[in-house]
Amino acid sequence: MHTPPSAPLLRRTLLLIAAASAAPRWVWAEAPPLMLPKVYKPGVALHGYWVSEKYDGVRGYWDGKQLWTRGGQAITPPAWFTAGWPAVAMDGELWAGRGAFASAVSTVRQQAAADAAWRQMQFMVFDLPAHGAIFDLRLAALQELPLPPWVQPVKQSRIASPAALQALLHKTVQGGGEGLVLHRGESLYVGQRSDDLLKFKPFDDAEARVVGHIAGQGKYKGLLGALLVETPEGLRFKLGTGLSDAQRRDPPPVGSWVTYRFRDTNPSGIPRFASFLRLREEV
Repeated sequence: MHTPPSAPLLRRTLLLIAAASAAPRWVWAEAPPLMLPKVYKPGVALHGYWVSEKYDGVRGYWDGKQLWTRGGQAITPPAWFTAGWPAVAMDGELWAGRGAFASAVSTVRQQAAADAAWRQMQFMVFDLPAHGAIFDLRLAALQELPLPPWVQPVKQSRIASPAALQALLHKTVQGGGEGLVLHRGESLYVGQRSDDLLKFKPFDDAEARVVGHIAGQGKYKGLLGALLVETPEGLRFKLGTGLSDAQRRDPPPVGSWVTYRFRDTNPSGIPRFASFLRLREEV
């Protein structure tokens, strides 16, 4: 004979069903292990490195079946966008064009973004994480993949000298690009920050987590004066410049991640002349 569940058990079951319905459809147990760049410093031997443009979009990881953000959230483009993609892992950037970072983030974050918005997007692929060979060979394998027009292998080239690298950076930034990436040809793919992958930009940037809000004074009385942020290494500092009036009225919430730009660090590791750049909404 079937015994009906007790009232408390029934309520608990209904709550679990509701919670499951409200949760994202796909979430990684942890963020995908992506290779992350360190900062290029003068003196690096350029021989053996490939150089490409650093695309200012949303990092995307295709695991062969599903597209993910760097933070481990599922991306839900229209079915046509990923139809026919190869069943191999691809690491790249979801990019809406130079100067269109906000548009790329807005499109990726929406569970059901307009088809027209995704028509403006490209997946710029720069690596094959699961290939197992050195980057020189991974790059050759990437060029051989059958890909639709909106999935593009990132153009890679060799640079002969620091002067040529500086000239390419200047040309890229003048054209609206963010900067350059250098990738050592003999390197293996490692899911961590590595000297084999370097970013080169007119300024340094990094990410930090918001841990507090500091009230403003003077002309900012009643508004945010500065963000108190903490780096992944545990260093805390104030981030007060670069914020718009709208952001001071409605600041990034505690717990969110922000990108800031800076010029060098002091002996304690605190960034010098740090300035708020943007909220990292896809993290």
